[in-house]
Formats: sequence, C-alpha cells, structure tokens
Amino acid sequence: MMGRVPMPSPLPVRNGVGPTRLRVPTSGPWATIADYVVARFHHMDADDLYRRFDAGEIVGADGGPIRREAALGEHVFLWYYRDLPVEEPIPFREEILHVDDDLVVIDKPHFLPTTPGGRYLRESALVRLRTRLGNPDLTPIHRLDRATAGLVMFSARPATRGPYQSLFEKRLVTKVYEAVSPLPAEWDPDVPTLAGHAVPVVYRNHIEARRGELRVIVDDTREPNSETLIEVRGAGSSSSGRTVLHTTLRPHTGRMHQLRVHLAALGVGILGDSWYPDLLPEEPDDHSLPLQLLARELEFTDPLSGEPRRFVTGRTLSEAPVSASGGPRPAG
Repeated sequence: MMGRVPMPSPLPVRNGVGPTRLRVPTSGPWATIADYVVARFHHMDADDLYRRFDAGEIVGADGGPIRREAALGEHVFLWYYRDLPVEEPIPFREEILHVDDDLVVIDKPHFLPTTPGGRYLRESALVRLRTRLGNPDLTPIHRLDRATAGLVMFSARPATRGPYQSLFEKRLVTKVYEAVSPLPAEWDPDVPTLAGHAVPVVYRNHIEARRGELRVIVDDTREPNSETLIEVRGAGSSSSGRTVLHTTLRPHTGRMHQLRVHLAALGVGILGDSWYPDLLPEEPDDHSLPLQLLARELEFTDPLSGEPRRFVTGRTLSEAPVSASGGPRPAG
C-alpha cells in the first residue's frame, strides 16, 4: 500500500535513478551474503558480482560497504545501483501541467512507463522528471499503465507525501477516463446497450492481481471489489476509417487493469489492447495504434490548502470518432 512509510535508503538517487533494495535471508545454504547474491542472480557473471562487493558498491542499511566475507545474517537488506542498460529512447515526451513545492502533475504519453521496470529505466516518467526538475525526492502518488496516456500526480517532497497518498486510499479523487473500442455488431443507437446492460451502466466484478501473472484474474463467484460507471459519448467513424464506440469511464475503485477488464467484459475491449479480452503474442510497440485509453481528468480538494484542484489532459485519442452515427453523448 502506498501509504506505508518506505524504508530510507542509505544511497542517494543518482542520475534520476534510485538504488535497488534486496532482502537477504537470515539462514540458508549460503555461507556468505555474497554467495547468496551470486546464487540469486545466477544469470549474471559471478566474478563481476564479487568484484562489486570488493569495490564497496553493495552497502547495508548504515551505508557502509558489505564485505565479501560477511556471513549470512549480518544484514537483512542490502542496496546497490543497477547497471543502466542501453535503452531505446521512447519518442514521446511528457508534458508538465503543474509544479509547486508539494505536487507535480504531468500529462503522460502512451508507451512511457510511470516508473522504472523491466527493460525501462531511464525511459520512465519518474526518472525523466527527476532529471528534468532536479528533484530526487519525486515519487508517484498513483500510476498509469505504460500503454495508457494521461494525468499522473507526483509528490515533490516526503514531508507532504502522505496527505496526497491518502486522497487515493480514501477514494477522494474523482477520476475520469476516455476509451475507444470497436463498435459492436449489435449496437443500436436508439436503444443503446452493452452486453445486455442499458447505457449508462455501472459494472462490477471481482478482480485479483497475482504475483507473476501478466493479467488479472476475474472471479465471478466472489463479491465484487471493482466498480466503474460507463457512459457512451458517441459512435461513428474514426479518421482511419474504423467504426468505433467512444466511452467515458468513471472508476469508483482502482484495481489493476480495471477499465480494460470491464470494457472487455461488456464486449467492447479497447482498441490497441493486446491483453484483454485475449492475450496476444508480444510484439514491438505499434506507435500508429496506441491503446485507446486516456486518463482525462483528476479532481480533488487539496489536503494542504483546502482549495479545489482540477487537472485536464491536453491529449486526445487518435481513434475517437470524427463523424457521428448516433447514440447518447452525456455531458462530462
């Protein structure tokens, strides 16, 4: 949970990238901490890992180097800097919408991850912003999937991070998204329904994220823990000639992949989604068709000043209809 106080790192942020923390078992078949690390990262060169211990690059909670001979159990955690990979630059730039002493809000492009992960380290919104603003204390208050574009909020300093995180934990932030999906064959603009549900529809189900799984698990036998209000903005043809449905999504909860799962369950999986309803083979990013999902608005009462805050994206979805074929267009 994001509201927990993180363990302070003995190493500073370097070039926008924070150190990595590793928990070390206190018992096991390894004589030393270095032996455990070599076994843990068996795909890496063992001599180079031992060299890093000898060079003092791997440290304990006090910031002091952990000796190669340190016995298992001497340290519970260790910290180190990852070797930065050679990354292909992501050719899209985040836009900074707001900066003050406590809060930064950006308009994130498609394909840019919010935080480092996998093959993306420098090419993440967090590392880019830390470098761009010269602020190593920046931390995301919430996240968007790499494939999703739109608004993301960052805490600018630890002293005021908690109140902003609490807004999301207590569901005090109004979030509005847009999505574009292929128009279902049975679509009737005079009697608009989605999978038999009259529009607008409040859709609920039980979503569970499991470690090691790319996609979430939907369990219809359990009590719903996710909820989204889905409204239809319109239907028609996009600039590329696709016949599409344009929806507004107002999530009440914030489960992993919630909006993608809910639209897929209603028979209108999002254009460009290679995970839902079906997991497609991994392919290089198709910049001509980003996932048609956009975090459009964030609205809340500032927990520090008490003033109302509202941020709106400047981005649009490339496959939104440009010629309407009928259907409701609610305000918002």
